[in-house]
Amino acid sequence: MSLWSDPSRRRWLVWGTLAVAFLLVSLYRLSTAVLAEELMRAFDTTGASLGTLHAAFFYIYASLQLPSGVLVDRAGIRKTATIAVLVMSVGALSFAVANTYALAFVSRALLGLGASVIYISILRFVANWYRATEFATLNGLTVGFSGLGGILATTPLALAVTTVGWRETVMALGGLGFFLAIAIYLLARDTPKQAGLEPIDGVPSSPSLSLSDVASNLKGVLSERETWLAGTMLFCVIGVNITLLGLWGVPFVVQQYGVSVTTASTYTLLGSVGLVIGPPTFGWISDRLENRTAILVVAGVAYTAIIGVVVVFGAPPLAFVALMFFLLGFLMGGFAIAYTVIKERHDSAASGVSTGTVNTIAYSGAAVFPTVMGIALDAYWTGETVAGSRIYTDLGYRVAFTIAMAAGAISLLCALSLHVRKHGWSSLTLSTGGVL
Repeated sequence: MSLWSDPSRRRWLVWGTLAVAFLLVSLYRLSTAVLAEELMRAFDTTGASLGTLHAAFFYIYASLQLPSGVLVDRAGIRKTATIAVLVMSVGALSFAVANTYALAFVSRALLGLGASVIYISILRFVANWYRATEFATLNGLTVGFSGLGGILATTPLALAVTTVGWRETVMALGGLGFFLAIAIYLLARDTPKQAGLEPIDGVPSSPSLSLSDVASNLKGVLSERETWLAGTMLFCVIGVNITLLGLWGVPFVVQQYGVSVTTASTYTLLGSVGLVIGPPTFGWISDRLENRTAILVVAGVAYTAIIGVVVVFGAPPLAFVALMFFLLGFLMGGFAIAYTVIKERHDSAASGVSTGTVNTIAYSGAAVFPTVMGIALDAYWTGETVAGSRIYTDLGYRVAFTIAMAAGAISLLCALSLHVRKHGWSSLTLSTGGVL
């Protein structure tokens, strides 16, 4: 059978197209780190106001995750994802021509509006076209693909900005988005049946839901403590990761180690490399183990410890900073198992609502941490600027990383709670083999 008529092969073509859209989402949401100095000069911002501009994407993105889940479950993947990419692209073009802080803020919020639906659309597509035993692996591949976007948001973006300018670069990305929206509309279908194909063995049928069905599913998701534990855990780690990799990581390396923005971006690039490798690895392992929550605990311990080193030493060797950024992305693969934990508690028909609810909580962290850490840095501003960018003290960065470490500790507590609720207190006892 051909690629087009074989559902087991056709699904990879559609997933790949949707994954490219998610790559673009990741590029937009992490681009502020490389653009930080340019944006400070263009809009004369403080650290807090730059953090707020960065977070504008996530104010909308986070608040619409639950409605996005409802929309995808009701309207379907094809229509929702196509319109979402179009809106995101309009936001990119508007941001590229913005000449005031207010317009830049609105444009970045528009980017968040379009981007808010894409990840949920992919997870809904996976639930409709793949077996339950493949879900964690596909989720890991999806998150890993976004890591490619994160890579493009570092050194490649810095080189493009240096070569043609930041406005021209963002405008080109917006133009690319319009072509991608057309491709999604032409290729994507909600189910194999809607594509005129035979059903895939082992994939449950997912008919369109009535509003009452969606409301019932939502009530069940919101009533579970696991939803709030997983959401809070992801609130902390996603909020910190996007803040460090997407905003303050590059200024931290530039100011603490005296290197260029392009050089510093290669260190945050390692975080995106970790995001490419970690989620597929953890997803593959998770689909072959009977204990998903143990992965969450291990990730929480390692995550908190790695950030704690910066708190203690302030400016550890650059080799360690490189390792830290890589592990921040890699360990995100462990935390992403939380989506599978929640998804497995509900029918596939509720996949949009369940993942949307968790994502609402999760990405609220990305709307909070940039501003909070920006306020902490502003409190330790030296009063100096270089080429329009504020210079912060070593203590200021330590305080900012202390906030990140505290968030890691909270995520670890949530992971432990999920593990205990699933497997009991006795599961926390280490065996002689050292496995939870």
